[in-house]
Amino acid sequence: MHCQICKKKDATIHLTEITDGRRIDMHLCESCAQEQGIAVKSQIPINELLSSLLAVQPTDEDFADPSEKQTVCPNCGITLEQFQKQGVLGCPYDYEVFAGQLEPLIAKAHDGRTVHAGKVPARAPEDTKRQIRRLELKQKLEEAVRTEDYERAAALRDELNRFDDR
Repeated sequence: MHCQICKKKDATIHLTEITDGRRIDMHLCESCAQEQGIAVKSQIPINELLSSLLAVQPTDEDFADPSEKQTVCPNCGITLEQFQKQGVLGCPYDYEVFAGQLEPLIAKAHDGRTVHAGKVPARAPEDTKRQIRRLELKQKLEEAVRTEDYERAAALRDELNRFDDR
């Protein structure tokens, strides 16, 4: 696939943006991506990669009930005990099978977040960053209302109103 901007080089960077329910895919070569202000990190130092992988390794304290270790995924056959030893899951279905046990691990590895939030390029335009922040506030507000945390919902509503007034 060729770059959508220069139409000459192969696209090596693929971006997906969802705005107001519309999906927009961009396929760019590295040089055009850099010209657009999209930071491209082509290599990760091996020590950084290994330390980030090892930081997520589960420990015995992550599984309160020893019988949980024997739970088996009906799709791939992996157990929590095998996951604890190997540090990798067997298939995507494992996230559903072991959801109760994996959620605290995922939260620990991602600063308390358990929902994929994506990344905003460092050089993204300010209006794009503002739109993303507004969407985050809106989602938090909807979640607070859904869980009937009305005090938090009111605070988020007020923050959203101040944000919109800027």
